[in-house]
Amino acid sequence: MRESSVRHAWDGIRHRAVRESAVRESTVGQGAVPESALGPGAVREGAPGQGAAGQGATRHSAIRRFAGRIDAATPTDRDRAVDALRAFAILGVVLGHWLVTALVADGGSLHASSPLQHMPWLAPISWAFQTLAVFFLVGGHVATRSHTAARAKGTPYRQWLTARLSRLFKPVAAVLVLWTIAATALFLSGAEPDTIHTLVKLALSPLWFLLVFAALTAATPLLTRLNPLWPLAVVLHVDLLRFGLGAPQSLGWVNLAAGWLVPYTLGAAWTRGELERARAGWILLAGGAAATALLVAFAGYPASMVGVPGQTISNLNPPTLAAVTFGLAQCGLALLLRERLRRTMRRPLAWAAVAFVNLSAMTIFLWHQTAMMATTATALTAGRLPGLHTAPDGLGWVAFRLAWLPVFALALTVCWTAFHSYERRGPRGRSTGPSRVVRRHHGPDGTAARIAHRA
Repeated sequence: MRESSVRHAWDGIRHRAVRESAVRESTVGQGAVPESALGPGAVREGAPGQGAAGQGATRHSAIRRFAGRIDAATPTDRDRAVDALRAFAILGVVLGHWLVTALVADGGSLHASSPLQHMPWLAPISWAFQTLAVFFLVGGHVATRSHTAARAKGTPYRQWLTARLSRLFKPVAAVLVLWTIAATALFLSGAEPDTIHTLVKLALSPLWFLLVFAALTAATPLLTRLNPLWPLAVVLHVDLLRFGLGAPQSLGWVNLAAGWLVPYTLGAAWTRGELERARAGWILLAGGAAATALLVAFAGYPASMVGVPGQTISNLNPPTLAAVTFGLAQCGLALLLRERLRRTMRRPLAWAAVAFVNLSAMTIFLWHQTAMMATTATALTAGRLPGLHTAPDGLGWVAFRLAWLPVFALALTVCWTAFHSYERRGPRGRSTGPSRVVRRHHGPDGTAARIAHRA
């Protein structure tokens, strides 16, 4: 999908903003700064007659210009709906974890809980924020499209796979190092073993997804023509054996690959052009929703699409047939929304926000649990705070948790600032170089091309 084009435009604009700020700071007390020193399109701060309202308008104008340059630097043939779906999937997972994960302070220890455990009627929250199927749908589409393009260019499979997996696993190193140090420090300080286990498990829980996604990516050449009905049949038979015929529950881990293979191969079908008609989206949405409703109502599957502490059956760990059919409904809805998303993504501000999430997807995904736990641990110095350290057993907790979400987002911003550079490194550890696509892509005034050239 040529993410480097947007990435370098973004970095170029950001670096330019830093240079402009440095010019302003270095000339404090030396008179006015010439517009030529700030560069074309820069806005002088503190201009005569410019009050708070004027400065706000200036900042708004600068943001719009920033978004316009990102928009101009994006190749015209890029399907922005794909990026929008990926961004929504990532943000859905983040918000879902923040809403249904509670760390309860009990004496000198912390243990995990969930509002869904105490208020099962809140299960629809999981329907909105368990968006992994959409991520696998987009991942299958992008990977099969990328592999097809690589084969056409004569790129060896090993080189293609190394490039794709490096984007997944290079940011992981920072998470593993930090939590190894943190767990060691907690152990040496005398923290409860259960507390350490809870924190490390939450911090590293996103890694299971990366392992499955990496395995499916590696198998992409074998999956480009696979019909999604085959892995769906595997999930159906595995659940029939373990829930209906008394087979060992460990057999369910077969679904960890087969369950997510269903949306991944749907993504491959999207690449083949088999899902372009609205009819395909409606069949997936209606069929998946009906099957899920029947399984929950009559087959004993939980209504929650995420794991709930204390429940005998989890729809997600490992994936059940209900989770897979629910994912089919989500994929159908995603396919139906493509045209609307494409129209929305023509707005520069909306596209710039989606581009930012995509360029930071791994950092956001890997560090969002750490951001929540850092907030929880830091706030413990002020005592047991509602919505943060208390049991999630009522609507009061939900209201307070919603109020904590901006604080979690701020903590995640700190993590992003510290660690997003790992996501920008290429396969050999260097930041990716300028994109030829952007160098040849000119906006109305040529600005985008100049920015990309400096990146």
